[in-house]
Amino acid sequence: PPAPPQAQAPSSSPPQTSGRKTLVEAPANADDVDAVTLPAKPAAILAGKTKWDEAVPSLKDAFARIEADLAKAGIAPTGRPLAVFTRTDDDGFAYEAMIPVASAPDPAPTAADGLRFGTTPSGKALRFPHKGSYDDIDGTYETLTTYLDAKDIVVQDRFIEEYVTDLADKADDKLDVNIYALTR
Repeated sequence: PPAPPQAQAPSSSPPQTSGRKTLVEAPANADDVDAVTLPAKPAAILAGKTKWDEAVPSLKDAFARIEADLAKAGIAPTGRPLAVFTRTDDDGFAYEAMIPVASAPDPAPTAADGLRFGTTPSGKALRFPHKGSYDDIDGTYETLTTYLDAKDIVVQDRFIEEYVTDLADKADDKLDVNIYALTR
């Protein structure tokens, strides 16, 4: 006779981030632009730069490195991964990959491989939802820019992407991203 089904042992796959909260709860109509106040949260931060066509692999690698360093240090991540775009040009962009934590360790560990602790960007912002592949995110940024221009809203020179779903690959059409534009 066949053996009874066994409970599956936990896999050693990368940590699932799906249970972690976003910076701000989603509104009732999550498909529309909304004004929010971003709270400053302690975060593990890793700076990087990459070319546009390498965005997804570069960000995924940065988040994986942060997750691994947090696991080694015994620090539990509490929020969704973020990318703060600090500089952009025709060739690519510089960013700070961030994963919120309950509190920064004290004393902070030495900056191993560039990992440091700080806080997530905070203040008044507009949240623009992007649902669809990373390949199509330019369309959301065009909508965002048109919206800001039409309303004559001035924002800081950096955008924040918060990955509500895990960043799998650039063609994943189930990707859900909150794009935040901090107002001045």
